[in-house]
Formats: sequence, structure tokens, C-alpha cells
Amino acid sequence: MGLLSSRNSITRYKVSGQLDEPVHETVYQGLKKHTIPKIEDDGLESIVGWTSIETPYAPNFEGYSFVFGSYMLFALRIDKKSIPPKLIQKYYTLNVAKYLADTGRQYLSGNEKKAIKEDVINALSRRIPAVPNVYDLIWDYHSASLWFFTNLKAMNEALETLFVKSFNLQLIRLFPYTAAVLTSELSDSEHDLLRNLGKNRSEE
Repeated sequence: MGLLSSRNSITRYKVSGQLDEPVHETVYQGLKKHTIPKIEDDGLESIVGWTSIETPYAPNFEGYSFVFGSYMLFALRIDKKSIPPKLIQKYYTLNVAKYLADTGRQYLSGNEKKAIKEDVINALSRRIPAVPNVYDLIWDYHSASLWFFTNLKAMNEALETLFVKSFNLQLIRLFPYTAAVLTSELSDSEHDLLRNLGKNRSEE
């Protein structure tokens, strides 16, 4: 989902932890280390990494190009290969027919069928290009706030995992309860009340 899209879904996060100084250099090294690689020529089904917002298909973070004023803007990219089941069935059927003709047999064992299907999937996976999905994010380091432009569960989980690997910082997703606890100046009694409300709601 693009930052400039006319329709956006946003997940808010609180960033827990501190980066080594200088901050921009530390972030740059994390982005560079985990920049998304190319997988067009191998059998991987999917791969996750960082990319730049302005050039998402040619990642480039040189010159701190991800810094915009007090914010850092970059994107999570997930490249995934999806093979249509009918295409698998087509080549599986052709390969089975060829194997039977070559061996002069009429039937295949279960293991032989499984092996042929796996070979078909592996061969197609190497030929079919991965489909890129790009999800932008905005990180305000000074306020420890981050906005991620999707609500898809799998994408949020991928972001949280890669963020820890890249920057050794934890992302805390801001639901109404966590937002109230982390971003409001509440007294101890108010914290206790909010905690009990959250507990009672979860038990309903």
C-alpha cells in the first residue's frame, strides 16, 4: 500500500528502545543489511526486505535518502511467487504421461506421483517471476512513533520481525488499550482501572 494512495489502511506502532548515535547512520546500516534481494532466478517462494519509497523496485538508501525532515520514510517489500494450480496440474499431467511412456508402465506409485509434482513446482518456481508487494512506513524517531500503511496481519508480523533484526528495536502495536497505556499520562489508579477494564473485556 503506497503512502500517496487515495485509500490507505494504517497500523500505528510505538517503537521501544534507543538506537546508537548517529541515528541516521545506524538506520542506514540496518536498511542496507536487510535490503530486499532479487529472487527471480531461484526457487524461493517469497522473500522480505526493505526498499526505498521513491524507487521501490531498485532499492537505494545512499545519502540518507530515506530522511525527510524529522521523519524517516522507507518501505517493507515482500516478493512472492504464486503458481496457479491449473498450471501445476497441466505440467504434472504432461510429465506423468511422459514418464509412463518412457518406462512402459501403466501406473505410478504414490511416492512417484509426489516426486513428479514436487519437480514440477520447483521448475515452475524458477521460471515464474515473483510479484512485489510494497508497504510504506513513516518513522518519527523523536516521538518513538511509527505508521505502517497496511492492516494485513501477515504484513504486520513480517514488519515486526524484520524491524527487530534490522534495528534491535521492538514495535508495539497500538490498539485502543495499548495506546491509552503508552501514550497517556495516567495515574496509578487510572492504570489499574484501565487494566481491569481490559481484563474484563477479554473474558467476555
